Amino acid sequence: MEPYDKGLLDVGDGNLVYWATSGNPRGKSALVVHGGPGSGSRSAFRRNFDPKRYRIIQFDQRGCGQSRPHAANPATDMSVNTTHHLLADMELLREYLQMDRWLLFGGSWGSTLSLAYAEQHPERVSEIVLCPVTTGRHSELNWLYYGVRCFFPEAWERFRNGVPAEDRDGDLLAAYARLMEHPDPEVRLRAARDWCAWEDAVLSQEEYGVPNPYGSRATDAQLAFVRICSHYFSHYCWLDGDVLFHNVNRLAGIPGMLLHGRLDLGGPAINAWELSRVWPDAKLRIFGGSGHQGSEAMQAELIRTLDAFA
Repeated sequence: MEPYDKGLLDVGDGNLVYWATSGNPRGKSALVVHGGPGSGSRSAFRRNFDPKRYRIIQFDQRGCGQSRPHAANPATDMSVNTTHHLLADMELLREYLQMDRWLLFGGSWGSTLSLAYAEQHPERVSEIVLCPVTTGRHSELNWLYYGVRCFFPEAWERFRNGVPAEDRDGDLLAAYARLMEHPDPEVRLRAARDWCAWEDAVLSQEEYGVPNPYGSRATDAQLAFVRICSHYFSHYCWLDGDVLFHNVNRLAGIPGMLLHGRLDLGGPAINAWELSRVWPDAKLRIFGGSGHQGSEAMQAELIRTLDAFA
């Protein structure tokens, strides 16, 4: 399962995107689209695929993981790190690796980016597997950073108090984005830790997954994650409202599988359900007891799905 090939792809704007391939070089092509944005890909994602039947492609989106320049560096230009840049990077990677079509596997932000890519390049996508499902709608972001506070009022108050007093009744995401551009490294680090503490609080009730998945990351990984997240989310990911729903007809004929946890407080199951209602070629499975980090049952179904698509 170790990569047999890897490299840095020059995608322009001074950015080098890290990529790696593992599995069978002659197998079915599958692209792993990681979440975050800014989390970077992980070797664990490869375990979902049969390495004898899949050619598994992973990449780190701009600014994170092993891609360069890294967003933890305050000199890194974030103006050339947008959803549209990432979509272009994915297509450049497909062309570079000389693949006609590939299966897309994405989770959380990775599912949003996968949907956006598939709607832009439907002829290049064989199947789509999303686990868990987000679609980048404004309502979803508003829920995660405002609405879900009804379950975690004390944690949200700490999150809100992490920005200057004059910004607390305004756009918190934009305020955090400004803090992540502050010249003082201590200000940036404190903002990153406050943001990660909120993310961890939303996941704190989940039975499965790891505790404090964001706060336990290395310092540079936290800084890149929060800088990229706040940059993307304060711009609503440069996605116009419900655009991925409006363009879902472009996915006609592409088989899809949507896997989601019933107890996902960060991304409620209604998002996956509503997507399944407008995408006839997609099947939906909702798992009781599962949250945003999944469960053993969700993992088993994911493996069955990928085996079937192989």
